[in-house]
Amino acid sequence: MNKPDNISTKDWDLLKEKYPNNLEKVINKIKKGYPIQYLIGNVEFLNTTINVDKRVLIPRFETEYLVYKIIEKAKETYNEEIKIADLGTGSGCIAIALKKEIKCEVDAFDISKNAIKLAKENAKENKVQINFFCQNIKEPLNDNYDIIVSNPPYIKSKKNVDKRVLKYEPHLALFAKEEGIYYYKKIINNNFKKLNKPGIMAFEIGDNQEEILTKFLSQYKSIRYEFIKDLTKRTRYLFIYNE
Repeated sequence: MNKPDNISTKDWDLLKEKYPNNLEKVINKIKKGYPIQYLIGNVEFLNTTINVDKRVLIPRFETEYLVYKIIEKAKETYNEEIKIADLGTGSGCIAIALKKEIKCEVDAFDISKNAIKLAKENAKENKVQINFFCQNIKEPLNDNYDIIVSNPPYIKSKKNVDKRVLKYEPHLALFAKEEGIYYYKKIINNNFKKLNKPGIMAFEIGDNQEEILTKFLSQYKSIRYEFIKDLTKRTRYLFIYNE
């Protein structure tokens, strides 16, 4: 069987190795939009291998760059071990990558027990210690942190998402009320006071949410924040600083 044009050579080799006896059936699933990452069973994320399945959202390159920027800013800001909270950890990719790159303690939170179970498996496979908690990210944190990071649900309606994502990936990780900024508001209102000084809040955001988030942040007169573009030059991240 020849490699389809829409599958990379690396992924094709992995599929052939994993499904030697029913490759045609697997290719048919991919043609119908089933995520190839779920079929392979893992993705590369910075310096980690993260197992994924239908319990969690598939990590994207935008999130990878968010973690890269956090690592960059953390190394500029801190000289000793810090404490990090990852809200809506999903597969655990953010928490695990940060733990491997920064001297830190990481607490990771998710409302889904199934996601937490997979994230724990990923932490074990990557040989890192993460503290996992099954908790809704709209609930206030109990402890103080140097960095609070979240890639929360931020899609405002089903019209704004790829049909393949809508069909196969968990809706719990996708959608948010109030034009998609509901969870940002909850996290910031509940937890800005939980940030140590110096402290950083870092979010992945939708590429059309800068204006509405700027309006929300205008109520906070004393904080500094910035929007950062991703590698495709779209505004994709919000960093808030407690200085």
